[in-house]
Amino acid sequence: MRTFELTYPHALVLDELPNTISAIGFFDGIHKGHQKVIQTAIDEAKEKNMESAVISFHPHPSVVLKKDTQHVKYITPIKEKKEMLKQLNVDRLYIIKFNQELSKLSPQEFIDHFIIGLNIKHLVAGFDYTFGHKGSGNMNNIADYTRDRFTVTTINRYTLDDEKVSSTKIRELLRTGSVEEANQLLGRPFKLDGTVIRGDQRGRDLGYPTANLRINPDALLPKQGIYAVKVIYKNETYEGMASIGTNPTFTADREDLSVEVNIFDYNNDLYGEELYVEWHKYIRDEEKFANAEELIDQLALDEKNIRAYFGR
Repeated sequence: MRTFELTYPHALVLDELPNTISAIGFFDGIHKGHQKVIQTAIDEAKEKNMESAVISFHPHPSVVLKKDTQHVKYITPIKEKKEMLKQLNVDRLYIIKFNQELSKLSPQEFIDHFIIGLNIKHLVAGFDYTFGHKGSGNMNNIADYTRDRFTVTTINRYTLDDEKVSSTKIRELLRTGSVEEANQLLGRPFKLDGTVIRGDQRGRDLGYPTANLRINPDALLPKQGIYAVKVIYKNETYEGMASIGTNPTFTADREDLSVEVNIFDYNNDLYGEELYVEWHKYIRDEEKFANAEELIDQLALDEKNIRAYFGR
C-alpha cells in the first residue's frame, strides 16, 4: 500500500495518477460499517482492473472546527489505521490534512481537487458522508458536483440488532467498559499497542509481574478497571489480565493512568518490546485494598475467572 499525506493544495499531477476506485470517510475504528464501504471499493476496483484507494483525514474535524475540542482520542490512531488498511489490501491511502483552509472549500472545490484531481473514477461512501464547507455537500447532492467525471456508490446505514454501527457508539461502549459489545461492532477485538517501560516492579513482588505499557497518547483507553486480554508478541498470542488505572492501593494521590498487563505463563524480560493487547472482557472496577494480601487474593480470583472465560 502506498500512502500519500496531502494538504490543500496538493502537488500530485493528474496525468501521472492511475484510474482509481476509492472509499472516502474518516473511518475511525474501521468498524463493520466502514469495512463494508472499503471492501465495496476494493471489490469494484478488482472487477474493473483499477487500483483501490481510501481517502481519509487527519486530525478529526472537531479539533479544527470546535473551539472547545483541543485533542481527540481515536479508536484507531493514524498508525493503527494505516496497518489495518494495509491488511485489507488497499492499494493507495490518501490522508488529507484537515485544517481551516480545507474546511472552507466549497463542495465543488473539494470534489475538483480531491476526487477528480486524484483521478478517482468511482467513489464509495456511507450514506451520511458530507464534504465541503459546513458539510453542505452530501450523498444526496453529490451528483451536482461530479462534472460527469466519476460515478458514486452510496452504502446504506449498517445496523446490528437494529442499531446503527458508528464510531460514536463504539467510543461510548469503550468508555463504559463494554468491550464485548464494542468488539461486536468492530468485527474484531479492540486493540492497543504499546512499548514496555519500567514501572514500580510492585507486581513482581506480589507474584503477578506486569508489563507496564507506554500507550500512544492519541489512543482512546477503555474505562478504568481490570480486563481479560490477549497479548500478541512476535506473532505469538498469550492470555492475560490487564489493569487500567492509578494503583490506588499503593498510590492514593495519583491521577495519571497506567496500563499494565500480567501475561499468563510468561516470565521473560520484555523491556523496550512492543506488545499488542486485545481487550476481550471487563472483569471488575479498580479497587483500593486495605493491604497487599487482600490485593493478592483478588488477583488470584481475577486470574481464575479470566482463565475460565478463555476456556481453560
